Amino acid sequence: MSRTALEGLRVVDLTWVIAGPFCNKLLADMGAEIIKVESRHKVDGLRMEGPWKDNIPTGPNRSGLFDTMNVNKLSFLLNLRVAAGLDIFKRLVEASDVVIENFSSGTMEKFGLGYPVLSEVNPRIVMIRLSGYGQTGPYSNYISFGPTLQAISGLTYITGHPGRTPVGIGQAYPDYTGGLFAALAILSGIRQCRRTGKGQCIDLSQYEGAVCVLGHTLLDYTVNGRIPEATGNRHPYACPHGCYRCKGDDRWCAIAVYNDKEWQAFCHVLGNPAWTSDPAFATFLGRKKREDELDRLIEEWTIERSAEEVMESIQSAGVPAGVVQNVKDLITDDCHMKAREYYQEMEHPPIGKIVPEGIPFKLLGTPGSLRTPAPLLGEHNDYILKSILGMSQEEIDKFASQGAFK
Repeated sequence: MSRTALEGLRVVDLTWVIAGPFCNKLLADMGAEIIKVESRHKVDGLRMEGPWKDNIPTGPNRSGLFDTMNVNKLSFLLNLRVAAGLDIFKRLVEASDVVIENFSSGTMEKFGLGYPVLSEVNPRIVMIRLSGYGQTGPYSNYISFGPTLQAISGLTYITGHPGRTPVGIGQAYPDYTGGLFAALAILSGIRQCRRTGKGQCIDLSQYEGAVCVLGHTLLDYTVNGRIPEATGNRHPYACPHGCYRCKGDDRWCAIAVYNDKEWQAFCHVLGNPAWTSDPAFATFLGRKKREDELDRLIEEWTIERSAEEVMESIQSAGVPAGVVQNVKDLITDDCHMKAREYYQEMEHPPIGKIVPEGIPFKLLGTPGSLRTPAPLLGEHNDYILKSILGMSQEEIDKFASQGAFK
């Protein structure tokens, strides 16, 4: 069996919901050992949220979203509210490389587990604090949530149609960008530790991670003094640019034409109807002035064809186009996703067949893999206590009597 890129890396995971679990899933898929620490006082909130198998919300082991975010991980039931639990946690830190947490600012200090304490236990430990707003600044104690981070980061303001109420993106986008940046930060910290022999504490702000994907809007303000607003499906430097209705119920295809060469190729795909010879459409500026009319004319062509046919014919001419896909399209119908083997079925004990998110990159020689489904609550306590920490059953029973595993 091929070695994995992060084999031997052990991460103590104190995160919940999406940002931290998504970060750790990326590491786990590449072979890192992720020990997800929970207690019955505070399980990961995703365990208690849907979607549910058969729409039956029973127990902490049947959530579809939790199962997607926590493939390849171990579950360790440990109570950090008692001294025995804290003692075991420190022993686990001593045997690990990374600690990741996304509690509210100051929570780890209340547990007596701030970075100075953990670095005393293990000078090589890399600790990352993945919070909504970071550990410093006026907002550091604010509660964060995906839609509110979208709003405060500026993403909501530029999403939607001109003159209408701003809309959200449809997913907790800052959680995923935060998770991506956290994975990069952890690998950077590990690299630095291997060079110097010393760990470090990383302060990551999901807020700043969301702001940095605003792209040209920040430049437009700093250079031109303009505040970019929502533009719907249109683009300032492309025309036509939008989502066009296709044949079938609620089927659409996105098309983007960026220059005159692409415009000529696009017209050829359409069969060069008479209106494409109109001098008003010959230049980008001309097309931009009559964008509403242009969109209507294009949709007269797309509405007669399936979204897949529209995409394939336009792509074959070298023009960007993509079907507006739903989840069913992605999992059951997308030939490219199947060829790339992105989705892989797994068996989860209480649920049965699941299809978690796959791995979006492939390392030649050290590929990642989906090895085990999301863990049941406390499923790996014996393995962690006995195999990793070397504890005897007598010692485990003593800690259990002190409430360490509640």
